[in-house]
Amino acid sequence: MISVAEALDRLFALAPVLPSEDVPLVEAAGRVLAHPMLTRRTQPPFSASAMDGYAVTDATPGATLTVIGEAAAGSGFDGPVADGQAVRIFTGAPVPHGATRIVIQEDVTRDGDTITLGETLDQGTHIRPAGGDFGRDFTFAAPKRLVPQDIALLAAMNHATLPVTRRPVVALISTGDELVQPGEDPGPDQIVASNTFGLHALLRDLGASPRILPIARDNPDSLRFVLGLVDDADLVVTIGGASVGDHDLVAQVAGEMGLERAFHKVAMRPGKPLMSGRLGDAMMVGLPGNPVSAMVCGHVFLAPVVRAMLGLGAHPAARRTAPLADVAPANGPREHYMRATLGPDGIRIAANQDSSLLSLLAASNALVVRPPNDPARNAGDRVAYLPL
Repeated sequence: MISVAEALDRLFALAPVLPSEDVPLVEAAGRVLAHPMLTRRTQPPFSASAMDGYAVTDATPGATLTVIGEAAAGSGFDGPVADGQAVRIFTGAPVPHGATRIVIQEDVTRDGDTITLGETLDQGTHIRPAGGDFGRDFTFAAPKRLVPQDIALLAAMNHATLPVTRRPVVALISTGDELVQPGEDPGPDQIVASNTFGLHALLRDLGASPRILPIARDNPDSLRFVLGLVDDADLVVTIGGASVGDHDLVAQVAGEMGLERAFHKVAMRPGKPLMSGRLGDAMMVGLPGNPVSAMVCGHVFLAPVVRAMLGLGAHPAARRTAPLADVAPANGPREHYMRATLGPDGIRIAANQDSSLLSLLAASNALVVRPPNDPARNAGDRVAYLPL
């Protein structure tokens, strides 16, 4: 068996960074910026008032000044300010030439075109300097998955469209005669397909474009038909049928269709069989059919592969650490991803780790990662975990 790290390296070798496409700024949130963006202007483009008040050359308590005009946002004062003069100014307006500070309106008494400054003035200039936010050489770095505050910044940089990495198209295929779709009436020996729907949600949230194909039945013709529907997929994911049983046909049929196959037994729990390769232009990954195994493999393998395709780097899923809330027995020879709940008292590993229990997975917010042959741990020991 190979380690999880080695299995990931082999998957990364099959995962190309996808090309970029231009999208409108308003549609770019959640996408991955493919190339660095240079600003098209400074921010602010001029020295601007940070307060409502009066622009002056100097502020002496008790001084009397003549108001010679007004400056508002979008409509500046056309002319300089000299000693003994003031310009009424509003927040965001360009500061007139010659003015060195803004006296806030609360510190001023006005009578017609004359103002008298108060006896006590604050020390702030209340001027936002030109380029104080960013200058002409400012560059927004890439790659980066864009969040709302990034969109605001790129808008201020005067970009209406952005180059983003194309979303990976992922075809999800459940296999097995025992499966029916949610909402259908299962026969006495059937169960409802769940893995494709959980993986669809995971992949969508990662920035992929997943689609669920029809269930492939346990016969070569059905599997061949469904695999023929992958069309323009960048990644084909099969769930079930990739092991070594008599009814596990994925490797056989995909091989007949040209799959360059690599089969791995990965030293992990839950989930051990993992198939990978290329089917035409698509990368293909075969996951175990056990419900929890498929979802765990989605977090451990599919999520890093999608991030790599998006240009975010070939890295394992980021791990964090937390103290154990209870004791934990020694681990066996395989890396164990244990359903757990992170709370104020630490991280608590569920007592039952049966890999068929989706209800336990849904009640968990973390997977504690126990290394192979990890010794027994005490409450308070720090352990690694993957957030869910």
